[in-house]
Amino acid sequence: MSGFDDLARRYLASWNERDPARRRALVAELWTDDAGYVDPIVAAEGRDAIEDAVATAQRQFPGLVYRPAGEVDGHHDVARLAWELAPAGGPPVILGLAVMVTERTRLRRVHCFLDPVPVHISAPGAGS
Repeated sequence: MSGFDDLARRYLASWNERDPARRRALVAELWTDDAGYVDPIVAAEGRDAIEDAVATAQRQFPGLVYRPAGEVDGHHDVARLAWELAPAGGPPVILGLAVMVTERTRLRRVHCFLDPVPVHISAPGAGS
């Protein structure tokens, strides 16, 4: 397994982890101190904000899981991961592409694209 494969596996595992303490531990292990995540809905700076974005997505999409939608590929310190959000064993409801900027065995920044962008979603802390 390549380093990019391992990062992608750990990244999706953090988005799927429902136990808050275990999810926080996964995020702490996976992301650098100066980590950042951005998608069309949320921009999160720092591990706490990233963990909050993950927890918010889990509340907004109960019963759905993140899974790879192809092979990870990358070069130098950048990888791309196609993923999908779907009910277990069901067809995807959202497709995504994560562009992951890495630092050794950790994520430094992730820029994520969604298709379709869910319009009924509000960002963490936006008060829906």
